[in-house]
Amino acid sequence: MAKSYKEIMNDITTFVFDVDGVLTDGSVFVTNEGEMLRTMNIRDGYAMKAAIESGYHVCIISGGSNEGVRVRLRNLGITDIHLGSPDKVETFKEYTDVYSINPEQVLYMGDDIPDYHVMKLVGLPSCPQDASPEIKNISKYISHIKGGKGAVRDVIEQVMKVQGKWMTYFDGKFD
Repeated sequence: MAKSYKEIMNDITTFVFDVDGVLTDGSVFVTNEGEMLRTMNIRDGYAMKAAIESGYHVCIISGGSNEGVRVRLRNLGITDIHLGSPDKVETFKEYTDVYSINPEQVLYMGDDIPDYHVMKLVGLPSCPQDASPEIKNISKYISHIKGGKGAVRDVIEQVMKVQGKWMTYFDGKFD
């Protein structure tokens, strides 16, 4: 019998996220100078920082390449940021090889066709509520939250709660 997504969450050690449509809502504001601006959810950032500080690996793999995005993610403590990745499967395999990560222990959240093949390689493929139908069809967990609106927080919080690490992360931090 196949494991439920909650059972799979017990084994997760690594989070991998796409950017556009996952960490952002997929909208791009274009300035007169041609600069593309995105918005990210503060709660997603807080959860990624909590995951890193709790010992999880957090990696970003995106086809887009915006330096503002890189700065934001580095400020959260994320060191494995792969922007402008032409082949997400190759980038993912290199990343897991470097850190000796078992793909079965990875939660990957993507939202559209460029994420499809890499999502087939991981233990817990997941997506935001507004992902494309093809991605929803292969996801073992579909967040009830849209991309850029807290879907990343949702999956991180759930994994950490299943593993008993969510509230223990906060113990003593705000006393």
